[in-house]
Amino acid sequence: MMLTRKNNYGYDLFDELFKDPFFTPAPTQRDSSMMKTDIRENENNYLLDIELPGFAKENVRAELKDGYLTITAERTEATDENEPKGKYLRRERFIGTCKRSFFVGEDLRQEDIKASFKDGILMLTVPKEAPKKVEEKPVYITIE
Repeated sequence: MMLTRKNNYGYDLFDELFKDPFFTPAPTQRDSSMMKTDIRENENNYLLDIELPGFAKENVRAELKDGYLTITAERTEATDENEPKGKYLRRERFIGTCKRSFFVGEDLRQEDIKASFKDGILMLTVPKEAPKKVEEKPVYITIE
């Protein structure tokens, strides 16, 4: 058991130093703070608002496969040859790929889900039930 000496105020200098946000780990692909999602419902749909701050619309994909709606966002590091070189002491901006999946049902098709992206928020409208297939009435060919 290791004992640390406390200062007059009851705080250990090193414990407090490493509690500082400067020393907290940067977000990773598995970090729960990425892609925060609000899910609401109305009479016919589920409405998802997914937070993707700093991501460009072109770098966000939504894929429907086997009943799972998977959102993937990617951010790469922009390099500028004219930018002065230097060594990073700390990087808090996320660079990489993050992904999140939601089960929406196997009967939904890609065309059933509506999506828009504005101000770093991906807004998805997912129907609660898959639209019923329209039964085609037979068209008979006249035989003369």
